[in-house]
Amino acid sequence: MTSPAGPPPTGGGSEQQRLKLLAVTACPTGIAHTYMAAEKLAQAAASRGIDMKVETQGSIGAENVLDDNDVSTADGVIIAADKDVDLSRFVGKRVLTVGVAEGIHHPEQLIERVRSAPVHTAGAAPAASASGGGKERSVAYKALMNGVSYMIPFVVVGGLLIAISLSLGGHTDPSGGLVIPKDSFWMDINNIGVIGFTLMVPILSGYIAYAIGDRPALVPGMIGGWIANTGDLYDSKAGAGFIGAIVTGFLAGYLVLWIKKVKVPKFVQPIMPIIVIPIVATTALGLFFIYVIGKPISWVFEHLTDWLSGMTGTSAILLGAILGLMIAFDMGGPVNKTAFLFGTGLIATGNQTVMGMCAAAIPVMPLGQGLATLIRRRLYTEQERETGLAALFMGCFGISEGAIPFAAARPAQVIPANMLGGAVAGAIAGVAGVEDAVPHGGPIVAVLGAVSGVPMFFVAVLIGTAVTGLTTVTLVDVSERRRKGAAPVAGLGLAGPLEPALVGVGAGAAAGGAAGAVVAQRIVASSSAPAAETAPTGTPSAGAGADAGADTNTGVLSGYLTEQTVKVALDARDKEAAIREMAELLARTGKVADLDELVATALRREEQGTTGLGEEIAIPHAKTDAVTAPVVGFARSAEGVEWGSLDGTKARLVFMISVPEAAAGDEHLRILALLSRKLMDPGFRERLIAAPDEGAVLEVLSEVR
Repeated sequence: MTSPAGPPPTGGGSEQQRLKLLAVTACPTGIAHTYMAAEKLAQAAASRGIDMKVETQGSIGAENVLDDNDVSTADGVIIAADKDVDLSRFVGKRVLTVGVAEGIHHPEQLIERVRSAPVHTAGAAPAASASGGGKERSVAYKALMNGVSYMIPFVVVGGLLIAISLSLGGHTDPSGGLVIPKDSFWMDINNIGVIGFTLMVPILSGYIAYAIGDRPALVPGMIGGWIANTGDLYDSKAGAGFIGAIVTGFLAGYLVLWIKKVKVPKFVQPIMPIIVIPIVATTALGLFFIYVIGKPISWVFEHLTDWLSGMTGTSAILLGAILGLMIAFDMGGPVNKTAFLFGTGLIATGNQTVMGMCAAAIPVMPLGQGLATLIRRRLYTEQERETGLAALFMGCFGISEGAIPFAAARPAQVIPANMLGGAVAGAIAGVAGVEDAVPHGGPIVAVLGAVSGVPMFFVAVLIGTAVTGLTTVTLVDVSERRRKGAAPVAGLGLAGPLEPALVGVGAGAAAGGAAGAVVAQRIVASSSAPAAETAPTGTPSAGAGADAGADTNTGVLSGYLTEQTVKVALDARDKEAAIREMAELLARTGKVADLDELVATALRREEQGTTGLGEEIAIPHAKTDAVTAPVVGFARSAEGVEWGSLDGTKARLVFMISVPEAAAGDEHLRILALLSRKLMDPGFRERLIAAPDEGAVLEVLSEVR
C-alpha cells in the first residue's frame, strides 16, 4: 500500500508517491445524489493531489466504469451507495462502504478513512461503515426487494400469456374448467406462460439468497424455491408458494454466509464458492425443506380440508368469508390451494355454490392491487403502476398471482387488504347463492357462461376489489407517513427524503445487473416529441451568450429552460409559496394546463421527502398531465428558503422540473444528472448567484453539457 499522500504536489513530486483511489457512487433512484457524491469525491481527491476515478451507477447505466487495470493499481476503493454494489472485483483492495450521503457531505473524511479500511476478501459480505452515513434499509429488506424486482417480469409475462391464451383459445368444460384444445396454437402460448409462472417462485427465492450470500447462494436459493413450490416432493397437494420461496431464499442466503465462515485448508478455498458451498447448501436446504418444513405444510393442508368439509352446513356468509380469506392469503400457496381444491372437489357432487364463493374471491387480489395503483398513483413507482395494469388484466382472467409482487414487497399492508377484500367477495357470493360449474375464477368464467347468478357475482367481485384497493392505499399511506424522514427506499414504492424523484416515476433495475438490481424510483423527464415541438416558441434560443445563434431546437437544458422560465429574485419566503411561484414561472410558457394541480403534485412529492439537496440547492419536480410538455424553471432567493435540506442550508438556487405523464426517454435523466453534478462546483454556484440578469443566468447554465 502506498503511503498516504501529503499536500498537493507542486510539480516536483514523484508520480509513484501519489495515492490512487477508486470510488463507486449509487443511490436508489440513480439520479442526483449519485452524481453529487461523485463530484464531491473527485473534488476532494483533486485538492489533495490524489488520483481518483469514480464510477457512477445511475439510472441511465454505469458510467466511467472501473476496468481491471484501474482496480489492479488502486490503493483503495470507496463505495458511497444506498443500494447493493458488486464488490467481487475489488478482492484484495481496501474497501470502505458508506451511504451516498457521506460521499456528498464528508468526502475528505472518506479519503482519510479508506487508507485504513479492511481488505475485501473473496466471498466476503459487504462490510458496513462503523460510522457510515445515511440511514439504510436492513439487509433483509434489500434482499426481499431484490427478489421481487427479478420476479416481476416472470409474473407479468407468464400471467399475461396465460390470460391471452385463455381468452382467445379457451372454452368452458364442466369436467375441466377453462379448456384450451391440445396441440393448438393457443395451447403453446399457454405453455410458455406456465413456464414463466413456474419460474417466478424459484427466481424470487434465488435472488433473495443472492442479495444475502452473493453468487454461491444463487443455486441453493433457486433450487430451494423450486422445492418449496413443488408439493409433490413432500406429499402435499399444494406447494408452499411465494411465502415458501421467501423462507427458502433467506434460509439459503444465511446458510451460505454461515458456511463461508468455516475455516478450510488453503487448497480447498478456491473451489469453495463454485463447488463446495453451492452443493452443501443446496443439499442441506433441500432435505431440510422436504423432511422438516414440508411435512407440517402437508399436515396443515389435510386438516384444513377436513375442517372446511365440516363447515359445509354452516352459514353461507361465514363459509364464503373464510374461503375468501384463504384464497387471498397466499395467492397460489397451500392455504389458497386448500380452499380452491375444496371448492373444485364439491363441483362433482353437484354443490357448485362453494366454487362460486371461491370464484368471486380469486380475482379480487390482482384487481384490488391494480386499482390501488390507479387511485393513488403517487404511492407507486412507474414499474409498480405498469405491474398494476398487468394485474388488472390478469385479475379479469382469474389469475390471482398477479398480486404476488405487491404482497411480497409490502406484506404487512397488502396481505391484510387482500384478505379483507377476498372475505367480502366470498361472503357476498355465498349469501347470493352464486354458483360456478368449472374449477376456475374471475370475470372470464361469467363471460363464458359457467356462472349462475352473474349480476351478483360481479357485485361481489367489484365490492371486494374496491375494499382491497381502498384498504391497500390507506395502509400504504399510513406506513409512508410513519416512515417520513427515514432512509431512501430502494425497493418498490416510496421515495425517500434524500433523492429527488419525479412523483409517480418508476423503478428500474440497478445498473450493472448485480444484486443491487432493486426495483427503485427514477426520474423520467424527457419527451418523445421532437425538440421543435417542446422548445418554447417566440423566445430567445439561449439568451445572452448561451450558444448564440444556435437553432431554437437546442437551447439551454435542451431548450426547456429559457429567459421565460428564469427569475433572478424569488419573492417567496417559505417552501409552499416558492413552489407556487416556480409553477407560475413555468406557466409563462403556456405549457401549464392546470396550475393548481401542478403545485399540488409538487407538494405531494415534498411530503415523501425533501427535494432540498443541500449546498443551498433545491430541485422540486412533478410528473403530471398538468403540463403539456417538459419545462424547466430556475429562480434565486437572496435570503434563502427553508427546504429541509440535510445539511441545514436554505435553498438559494431553485430549479423546478415538470413533465407530462406520457414523457419518456433518457434525455432529462442525463440533464438532471449533469445539472446535479455541475451544481457541486462551488465556482459554478457562485457564478449563478452573481449573474445580474436572466440572460447572464442562461449563459452560466449553458455550461451544463
